[in-house]
Amino acid sequence: MLLCLVFLYLIYIAIEFLVPLPTGTRTSEIQIPQGATFRQAIDILSKEKLIRDKNLFLFIGRLTGLHRKIRAGYYSITGSMNPLDILILLKNGQIVEYDITVVEGDSLLEIGEKLVEKNIGDRETFRKIAKDSDFLQSFKIDAPSIEGYLFPDTYKMPKGIEIENALAMMINSMRAKYSAKLQGRAAELGLTENEVLTLASIIEKEAIINSERPLISAVYHNRLKKRMLLQADPTAVYGIKSSKERITMSDLRRKTLYNTYVIKSLPPGPIASPGIKSIEAALYPADERYLYFVSNNDGTHQFSVTAEEHITAVKAYREMRKIDKEIEKLKEKEKQKETGKEKNNNGVKVNGRS
Repeated sequence: MLLCLVFLYLIYIAIEFLVPLPTGTRTSEIQIPQGATFRQAIDILSKEKLIRDKNLFLFIGRLTGLHRKIRAGYYSITGSMNPLDILILLKNGQIVEYDITVVEGDSLLEIGEKLVEKNIGDRETFRKIAKDSDFLQSFKIDAPSIEGYLFPDTYKMPKGIEIENALAMMINSMRAKYSAKLQGRAAELGLTENEVLTLASIIEKEAIINSERPLISAVYHNRLKKRMLLQADPTAVYGIKSSKERITMSDLRRKTLYNTYVIKSLPPGPIASPGIKSIEAALYPADERYLYFVSNNDGTHQFSVTAEEHITAVKAYREMRKIDKEIEKLKEKEKQKETGKEKNNNGVKVNGRS
């Protein structure tokens, strides 16, 4: 008799835990609040009709040790899941997460948009926190904002995360990458963390090829030593427009705290998020005497020591630009000709035939 009862109870447990509830294909999303107990989590599941027997679920939870720790967050539960699947989901802490990818060279505003798209804060809150003195001080950031302190990487952000915690995750990642070795090198050069990240951010915006990062760094180190203007184009448009847009002479003349065509020093803070290669390049410049560089219009640059060499390189660049423009014009003409031919072959009579 006892054996029969045990057998029946095991069947009951199997039904309760292995048979999905009749929710169809509906996907439910539940939130387990921070600090919630396992019993409170069960109440939430029961309220959403995702489990049948609360007491049995609690018993199994205690048996497996799940009742001691449960991860707060949002959980996505599909209609095909049974209570055992839900228990495993909770045990593994498989909460709903978003991938937020910060790319090398991303600006603070671009990163903010990526967060807002995933409903992590709003634009106004983001901008306020990014420059909040208390927030900056809590991370010992000696800069006007957190620009440049959000390390490029792909982050798993839990749904419902506070924007402060999301930003903290990125700042902590940067600090982890900015190793004791790199900090020691910065001290050797007499550079602060903010100066390193500022220089690295300029290198990040200028460089396309990794092998040129130390060369570009050398140009700026040499100019700083000689008290020359850095004349880095991306700094001239920082906070004004994208550096991908055409930079005009009026941009270069604009008086801002960041425009290195105007100020004889590094800007007060980074202009973008530099990657580790640019940070290393800022600390380990190439042993070269270069003071100038200009684009070769193919992703590489021509580096020069003297102004005369640089002028020659600039002239060559302008000639290449002219040739490229002429080629583009010819391509456009050919395209127009092809379009004209297609029109003539569609509904226009040729040799008396349609």
